[in-house]
Amino acid sequence: MSRVLVVAKAPVPGQAKTRLSPAASPAQAADIAAAALLDTLDAALACACAGVVVAFTGSLTEAARGRELAASLRRCTVIPQQGANFPERLAAAHADTAARFPGEAVAQIGTDTPQVTPGDLADAFDRLADADAALGFASDGGWWALALRDPRAAEVLRHVPTSRADTGQRTWEALRDLGSRIALLPVLSDVDTMVDAVAVAAKAPGGRFAQAVARVELVRP
Repeated sequence: MSRVLVVAKAPVPGQAKTRLSPAASPAQAADIAAAALLDTLDAALACACAGVVVAFTGSLTEAARGRELAASLRRCTVIPQQGANFPERLAAAHADTAARFPGEAVAQIGTDTPQVTPGDLADAFDRLADADAALGFASDGGWWALALRDPRAAEVLRHVPTSRADTGQRTWEALRDLGSRIALLPVLSDVDTMVDAVAVAAKAPGGRFAQAVARVELVRP
């Protein structure tokens, strides 16, 4: 068995997907974030070759679609995020998953690519047959997926700055400097702005994310 590791936070209005505003209200942005998380969890849970771990932060009490999210999370192993910043939380999530499920490969994703499919995740694990790591670059220069045969190698992420145009390249270099053989996954577009959201929704029109984006588009002047 392998593990899909989803790193996520509670989609609370005013705190989630703030760059979707002003096109979307804070409540609408949080609903889009919740829909993205739900679609991502659906894809992870449908990946037959892996169990699902969610490194989660925040409270569902104030979150959009809190009850629906709680129901999905009950099907996963949920662990708290730990660390002073996002790179530390990523590394800690991998380390905690490795401690709970020793010897298992891990493919980590976030929630900014709700168009991800179970096949995409299975492919990430398949690449590990001939590599130590599989990295999927995002179109903005970051990365959307990192699969590791030994998730303890994610310790290098503590030293890679995030939310930069060279985050993906720096991650590749950090893994290379560790001596890892790295396979590349397809590039996916992630969601930062409303323009991104509309483009990604068009690629996965049947999901909750597309429906949430469409509701915002319908009420825009």
